[in-house]
Amino acid sequence: MISTPAAPLAVATPSATAVRRAATRIRALLVALGGASLIGGLDAALVRLDVWAPVISTRVGDVHGQVMVLGFLGTLSLERAQSLGRTWAYLAPALYGAGAVALVSPAPVLLGQLLQVEAGVLFVGLYLALWLRAPRPLVAVQVLAAVLALGGAVVALLVDVPHAIAWFAGFVVVTIAAERAELAALVMGPAADRRLLVLATGLTLATLAALLWPGGERAVGLALAALAAWLAVHDVVRRQLRLTGQRRYLAVALLAGYVHLALAGGVLAAAGLLSGSGAYDVVVHGVFLGFGVSMVMAHAPVILPAVLGRPLPYRPALWVPLVLLNAGLAVRFTGALAGLTGLWQVGGVVTVVAVLGFVGTAATLVVRR
Repeated sequence: MISTPAAPLAVATPSATAVRRAATRIRALLVALGGASLIGGLDAALVRLDVWAPVISTRVGDVHGQVMVLGFLGTLSLERAQSLGRTWAYLAPALYGAGAVALVSPAPVLLGQLLQVEAGVLFVGLYLALWLRAPRPLVAVQVLAAVLALGGAVVALLVDVPHAIAWFAGFVVVTIAAERAELAALVMGPAADRRLLVLATGLTLATLAALLWPGGERAVGLALAALAAWLAVHDVVRRQLRLTGQRRYLAVALLAGYVHLALAGGVLAAAGLLSGSGAYDVVVHGVFLGFGVSMVMAHAPVILPAVLGRPLPYRPALWVPLVLLNAGLAVRFTGALAGLTGLWQVGGVVTVVAVLGFVGTAATLVVRR
């Protein structure tokens, strides 16, 4: 008997839904890594405030800046990796988060710093790939942001963290400004991308000057203040303050961020970064908390659904951490500039509570939804 040839086996291919779910799980893990960086950074903030902290370690206090900026905010940049759509692109935010975890762990500090340098190299490559796909001025701005992040990681490794502050600030400010120009393109107009590229280039050159020449950091302050003024004038803030609900919440969070950025830039231009502990505190936390975290609070209802595939509905409860953050910063800066340590500590603790409160509120809203 002659047997008939067997039919070829069907090759199982994953469905589009399964692929999307797997990608969502990867992004969720990266967000969790960013959350771990945030918790470590907040613990380090309490250590630096010289108040009670869950983990008391001098080392944790020393790496506070890198953990918060590159570990937390750098990991949240995974949205760009999602835009590129290549698996290797997710290594950049993963390495930022892994580097932050290594910095707060018993592992050698050098390991965490090298991981963040590697993440910076990958992020530059990621943005260059996006620019080759769409060579627009706005994408060029994002390339500059990645270069600033890489430069900050290298300077922190080879010099020290205070000299890397201007690079980290440039990374956060330029990244968020590009995000605002993209989200508010209809309001800002077609020329906004080119103007932002000019401002971002000026900030990058001023940051390089601050590393090479004493006093160059004052030019960084002027560049930051100029970016704050441009954003406040051309963004949707003035149009949405009179509205209600989520639009007013967005406008207030944006306006608060721009005010803090202008204040930090003005203090940096007038006094420099290392002229005194008060000025240093206002500059650093005005940029990274007042501006950076306010922008995270503003954009979370828009960005998180795109990253996680789950909605974050607006609720009035989101106002509580936003108000706490800005009230805490006002108390903190008053104490820092007046030399009142107790007031400075109280304001700092309130900002930590505000950030934790926002994370808890956002998580609750996502889960309940």
